[in-house]
Parts: sequence; structure tokens; C-alpha cells
Amino acid sequence: MTGEGGNDGADDAGRPSLADQRGVESVYQPAEDSALLARAVRERVGDGDQTLDVGTGSGFVAAAMAEAGADAVGVDVNPLACQQARERGVTVVRGNLVDPFHEESFDLVAFNPPYLPTPSEREWDDWMEQALSGGEDGRRLVDPFLESVGRVLAPDGEALLLVSSLTDPDAVREYARQHGLAGERVASEKHPYEQLVVLRFVRV
Repeated sequence: MTGEGGNDGADDAGRPSLADQRGVESVYQPAEDSALLARAVRERVGDGDQTLDVGTGSGFVAAAMAEAGADAVGVDVNPLACQQARERGVTVVRGNLVDPFHEESFDLVAFNPPYLPTPSEREWDDWMEQALSGGEDGRRLVDPFLESVGRVLAPDGEALLLVSSLTDPDAVREYARQHGLAGERVASEKHPYEQLVVLRFVRV
């Protein structure tokens, strides 16, 4: 779960990085959203499937793909995430979303994006902020993903996208429809302040 850009340490004003402020690493670690997406992936992946975990972070979902028999690869812009994923045994490429990959390469693509709506004045540039912040509407990377994922899906391929009720899943599905994808809900899980939803998309 990561975005574009990022750095380590402090910003220009000398503030510590968000990772340091929160006492967390600079790589997004598995949480409830990761577990929900991994379960949905395991239900849909078969032996020999070519799969991609976008924004792989620590490689948790990509590892679940591999455990289910898939030929899995992860992609992330964060070099620290790429390192952690490799340490987990995941094949990983450093890059943005699906940009590094050829057309019709994957049977299944999964993405746990940054989906927390974040006012622009509260955003600044470090790896953990990039991994968590979804921009004003929570769709800073969701929309570009939907615009581009159809290109790398095999003819019968599918994409699994984790979103939050804070991100308006119905609006996400409508945006996907405008970009040639049909969507449906395949899993959900309620939490105190939101509902996590896994959406499945196929090309139409």
C-alpha cells in the first residue's frame, strides 16, 4: 500500500517523518485491510496463475498469492518496501502501479491502495504518508489504477481492489465503468469507523 514519491528523515522544516512520529516503519505493514484482501486473493487464485500485487509494501499479499500456487510478482515505488518484500521471498519490481508491465500479462491483479481521505494541508512527503494518504477523496491512486489496470489484464483476468466506505465504493465502481471495467463487491468487513470492501473488476 504505497503512493508515488517519498523520502526519509525530516521535511524541510525539520519535522520528523510521519513514520518516526507514529513509531512505525517506512513500509506499510499488514493490517486488517491486508488480511481481507489476502483472503479474497486466495479464494480466486489457482496453480500457475500469473498475478501482480500492486503497492506490495512488505509483500504480504504477494506471498499469499504464491502460497496459493500463483506465479506472483509485487510492484512498489518505495525502495524500502521492495527490499522488505524481497526479504520475504517475493519477486518485486520497483515502479509505479502497472506501468512496468506488458499488456495482458496477468490473470489477477490486486491492489490495497492508500485510501484514507486526507486534506492537502495535512499531507507531506515521506514514505509512510504516501502509503496511507489517499488525497482529498481517498482516490489519489485508486483512479489512476482503474484507468490503467485493464491494459495488463489477460482476456479473462480480474482485478481485486480494496477500498473503504470512506472512499465511496459505488463511486469507485462508476469510475471503473467509465474506463471499461465492470465491478462487483466480493468481500467486506465492518470496523468501528468504516467498512472495508474488496471490489472485483473485469474488462468489458
